[in-house]
Amino acid sequence: MLRNSSIRAIVFIWIAWVVIVLGYQAIVPARYTISKPDNVLSWTPRETRPTSQDDQPYLLDPFLNAQVSWDSEFYLSIATLGYDDPQVRSISVLGTTLSLNYAFFPMYSYTVRLVALPLSILGLSPIATSTLAAVIVSALGALAAMLALYDMTRDELSDAGGIRAAFYLIIFPTGFFLVQVYTEGLFVGLAFTSLALMRRNHRGWAALLAVFATWTRAVGVALVIPLAITWLRTGEWTDLDMEWKQIITQRFPWRTLRNGLIGFAPLIAFIVWKLSWWGAAFSLIEDNFFGRGLFAFNVSFNNWAAGLRSLSGANSQTAVYYAIEFGAIVLGFVACLSLRRRYPELAWFGLAVIILSMTSGPAQGMHRYLLAVPPVFVYLSHLGRHPAFDRAWTTASVLLMGMLAALFAFDMWVG
Repeated sequence: MLRNSSIRAIVFIWIAWVVIVLGYQAIVPARYTISKPDNVLSWTPRETRPTSQDDQPYLLDPFLNAQVSWDSEFYLSIATLGYDDPQVRSISVLGTTLSLNYAFFPMYSYTVRLVALPLSILGLSPIATSTLAAVIVSALGALAAMLALYDMTRDELSDAGGIRAAFYLIIFPTGFFLVQVYTEGLFVGLAFTSLALMRRNHRGWAALLAVFATWTRAVGVALVIPLAITWLRTGEWTDLDMEWKQIITQRFPWRTLRNGLIGFAPLIAFIVWKLSWWGAAFSLIEDNFFGRGLFAFNVSFNNWAAGLRSLSGANSQTAVYYAIEFGAIVLGFVACLSLRRRYPELAWFGLAVIILSMTSGPAQGMHRYLLAVPPVFVYLSHLGRHPAFDRAWTTASVLLMGMLAALFAFDMWVG
């Protein structure tokens, strides 16, 4: 594979990016400090005081600590000790005590646990070993997503355009999340590779990766849309559109039925998980602690309306935060709608990710969730054929990523 000069270039870009981002986040706290707490949102002051993490051991280990914050606690806990880790906060619901770990899907943490096994020979503490494994998993996922973007775009945009799309992914303002202890890296690696395999008509492998993506983050279920599209496009479904008498008297189209089930594999995987103990506990934690849900239209609308009003409010931190959020939302919709004819599978998947994320309740995190919307990077790569746009976007994106990566390193709210 590395004999291909374009793929070799992507790998070298990825290596340099990993080193630069990790190095930058190590240097920033060593060079300057910032005042706490973070007043960007109504709830962030109480979560960002200097002592706010004193009871969260998974966020205190000094090893690669700049890559650990917020939800990293739960991923590391599950990877190190499992879902019922007594060191993690819990709540009582319906007479049952549930760890907050149950609000998070298992695939990322269990992959981290697997990768951590051989790393134990390094003699690091259990938390440090899990942290190193998590960063490796995230970074490798980012590389897989870069290669998938290149594969999906090179025919139309040439090798240079494919490399540009891959590069725009990792320098996106929230691209640093792809090498933190967060699910973004693994998720985009699985989801984008699944989409690339669909375009090559490898639907079985695409469905398998889509299932893994669904067990990484709930929004992975949206991969059922492009998978179903690719199956419907084959015309096989018409084989099932026959009278029952014909089905009984003729050979039953098992192959067609099997391919149809493959097309709905992410949805089936989501339902299986939802019916499990994990799924039941997930819903209880989301409803009673994090305040998220599926298609919470009224709550979401009110929260986003409040965010829109904050653009002209007195708190400049909130105004900047929501300016980035709304800018990401606009970019996402424009990219998906612009590419709906040339890349229908990517466009519909991207729109589903945006809508599911926007209507989950809290008005936050869209600039991070946009990393899972491939049309954004394909669209930007189209625009990047113009040297002026390429340089301007690269400059703006890298500067914003530097600001957000620094905030994350200081345990401030980013999204």
